[in-house]
Amino acid sequence: MIYLKTDEEVELLREANLLVGKTLAELAKVIEPGVTTKQLDKIADTFIRDHGATPTFLGFPNPNGGPFPASICTSVNHQVVHGIPNDIPLREGDIVSIDCGTQLNGYCGDSCYTFAVGEISDDVRKLLETTKDALYKGIEQAVVGHRLGDISYAVQSHCEAQGYGVVREFVGHGIGKKMHEDPQVPNYGRRGNGILLKNGLCIAIEPMITMGVKDIYMQEDRWGIITRDKKPAAHFEHSICVRKNKADILSSFEEIEKVLSEKSL
Repeated sequence: MIYLKTDEEVELLREANLLVGKTLAELAKVIEPGVTTKQLDKIADTFIRDHGATPTFLGFPNPNGGPFPASICTSVNHQVVHGIPNDIPLREGDIVSIDCGTQLNGYCGDSCYTFAVGEISDDVRKLLETTKDALYKGIEQAVVGHRLGDISYAVQSHCEAQGYGVVREFVGHGIGKKMHEDPQVPNYGRRGNGILLKNGLCIAIEPMITMGVKDIYMQEDRWGIITRDKKPAAHFEHSICVRKNKADILSSFEEIEKVLSEKSL
């Protein structure tokens, strides 16, 4: 069942999503070689709770195994999604995709950003830039009167044109009082296909793009997903609301990128 959101609900979703952006910006301040993803998880958990919200990922059920044991997903290098934070220090040249979810005043926020750890290679940087560009190309299609497949096609065509793989098994989703609602939002598809986009539809668009083949498999922990060829993967995500002329982006990368810009000076 697809639920269109009222303007009041959209504003509550915006509050939860902006908190995700602030949380990721806090992590951006400390991401550097030597930091562990478990340290990042502790910072995120504290920051979310200090702002009156709860982390939606912690304890999230898994039909293949136990509940998720952390407040953020930290997927390093060839991990695509759902990486469990650990005590392994990040190294110069790594990338880490941090997916974060909050629940605030009964509504959910969900966003992801892939961070460079120190200096990364030019080809990996291009992967990150292409994935983020694909996210915004998908968002451009999220307007009243378009079809869901228009979003999917925009993401897929942009990435595959540059030789990247588009993960099929994991997709975006509706968002509201629950983190995962209908409809599913694939990163691949055909223009003109799928449900008609209506005003008030709130969805998370999240390209998961690989440098090599699109094939993936699950790690032994039953959570982490990695590329079959062990080449890097990137993941960017915004939660948005479909509107008449232009999608309303509810989450934000602004504070994250302000921190990253200041760190690079």
